[in-house]
Amino acid sequence: MKTYEWRMMMTLARYEVFYTVVESGSLTKAGQILNLTQSGISQAITSLETELGFSLLTRGRGGIQLTSNGERMLSYVRDILFLYEGMKQEAAAINGIEMGVVRIGTFTSVASQWLPDIIKLFEEDHPGIELQLYEGDYASIEQWISTGEVDCGFLTLPTPKSLEFTPLKKDRMLCILSDQHPLQNKDNISFKEIENERLIIPKLGWDHEVREIFKENNINPQIKFEVSEDEIIIAMVKNNLGISIRPEMTLSSLPSCMRILNLEKESFRYIGIATKPNTSPATRKFVDCVYSWLKSNHLLDS
Repeated sequence: MKTYEWRMMMTLARYEVFYTVVESGSLTKAGQILNLTQSGISQAITSLETELGFSLLTRGRGGIQLTSNGERMLSYVRDILFLYEGMKQEAAAINGIEMGVVRIGTFTSVASQWLPDIIKLFEEDHPGIELQLYEGDYASIEQWISTGEVDCGFLTLPTPKSLEFTPLKKDRMLCILSDQHPLQNKDNISFKEIENERLIIPKLGWDHEVREIFKENNINPQIKFEVSEDEIIIAMVKNNLGISIRPEMTLSSLPSCMRILNLEKESFRYIGIATKPNTSPATRKFVDCVYSWLKSNHLLDS
């Protein structure tokens, strides 16, 4: 191997070590992931810091922390590794080989209702491609895609113009309440009635559709609790601690002692899958698989 080729590969390896240390939070975990000794990990970081001329990490009782200069370098390192992974996958595809890793950002309802079947189908059709799941809220998933921490992610509109968004499904927003609630025998709930009720809604970042309904319809809500998980919201509503407005996909396992009411005016969340431009071949195959599975199961909105 020529000298410049060897140096390029060594630099890429050090970038991978640096990125893995940051992601895992420790030298030991990074060594386990990359199958390297802790000494080897330390040497790679030290070598990269020497080449750049400044420290990237600090090591203390709290674990590994990025320096301010390390934070500035991280996005470049992430982009280089992202492009390199895409190049390897493209070269493999040209040679008729499927390979790569697809990191997927997802929220709970998609993870539980769509992904088990989609992953099974994808792994049967593309055994050489590994899938990794990262669960979070809308805000986190959007950030992960933008920074390259995941290759694609399920999001709801609106999304940044910097991301490519493939729309998939309109998910109706509905009101849920306990069968102990005075409105339990109604089919619909008015916005005026909603204003008079104690509301249990998701925390900021986990859901923006409910707040958008409030804004569009001039509702002045009485928010009693804000929590992050749908299971908690459902449990609190079940015990008649308040009512909530949730997407239909989150209500598939609703207890029989709860009621679902239509809103005065139909509202939806618009689910899709987002990527950065020029995504890798493996990621494109996953997006195509998601689209095909939804279409074949009559879940895709035209």
